[in-house]
Amino acid sequence: MRIEVIDSADQWSALAGEWRELLTHTHQHTPFLTYEFQRAWWQHLGGGEWKDAQLHILAGRGKDGRLLGIAPLFRAQDAEGAAAFQFIGSHEIADFLDFIARPEDLVDFIQAAVSHLADLPEDQWQVLDLYNLLDSSRSQSALRIAAQELDYSFDLAVLQPSPYLTVPESLDAYETMLGAKQGHELRRKLRRAARNPEPVSLELISDAAELPRALDDFFALMTQEADKARFLTPTMRAQMETIARTSFDAGWLQLLFLKVGETRAAGYMNFDYDNSIWAYNAGFNNNFASLSPGWLIMAEMVRWCTEHGRKIFDFMRGNEEYKYRFGAVDRFVERVTIRRA
Repeated sequence: MRIEVIDSADQWSALAGEWRELLTHTHQHTPFLTYEFQRAWWQHLGGGEWKDAQLHILAGRGKDGRLLGIAPLFRAQDAEGAAAFQFIGSHEIADFLDFIARPEDLVDFIQAAVSHLADLPEDQWQVLDLYNLLDSSRSQSALRIAAQELDYSFDLAVLQPSPYLTVPESLDAYETMLGAKQGHELRRKLRRAARNPEPVSLELISDAAELPRALDDFFALMTQEADKARFLTPTMRAQMETIARTSFDAGWLQLLFLKVGETRAAGYMNFDYDNSIWAYNAGFNNNFASLSPGWLIMAEMVRWCTEHGRKIFDFMRGNEEYKYRFGAVDRFVERVTIRRA
């Protein structure tokens, strides 16, 4: 397999069509691997997480020139001062990362990609540090074999849970799935919302002209939580806005609000992608805490999924208690670290 290096924005743009085509066949299909998301991340380098990143995407081609694999990498100095290759999207902004390849080509492509890196001078990199691989990925085993053949060290670490919900056929079925206690609690909160003097409703943003104000409202909801207020620096907000606008233009942003009367009381920024909903971030108005807006908006999102045929609601990384209260089950994201001998 022939490896090409993509190290400029123009080269990357020229690869866009082939990237999109290959992604539809890849072994791990997530919104974070789309050409659109990766370019949006690169525009702000993870909200300022990486200052001096250098693009180093590897494209693997067969003898006929067909694109067989993509390693979306960049090079930068890690926290220990070592020159490291990492996935575009590392670490905080993209929940799931991986190589892009058809299942039948993945092992050969990873072998070729690691061999290419091994041929680079030692001062160019010391560590291949790959975050946020789902535990269902086949990349970890292929990387282990490639590292062993080069006598490189290999380490696999479990980072954190990443719970998800298999969407039932109806909201009634969802209430039953939650069990007697949680199902009863959800029904009670829905009845209380129905009796609220101001109507409670779900709003989805579909008009491009409405998007700027909707994003302002969404970020205002996020910053009512102290941890998210610290996270949402001006650079990070610019990163999040770029991701939102890019995914909106691509047709898979789901920005929705729970409204109480005319007030947006809760919001979710999701990706409606590949028959699944990927819950990217959320915010809540503390003034409406007595209405339990987290329960209500979750119920409305599940109802929407059942009505529109979405099969998975992905809570993504983090073991927050509410995810399990709402019926999620675990899988995990992992980190592979390969060090040169």
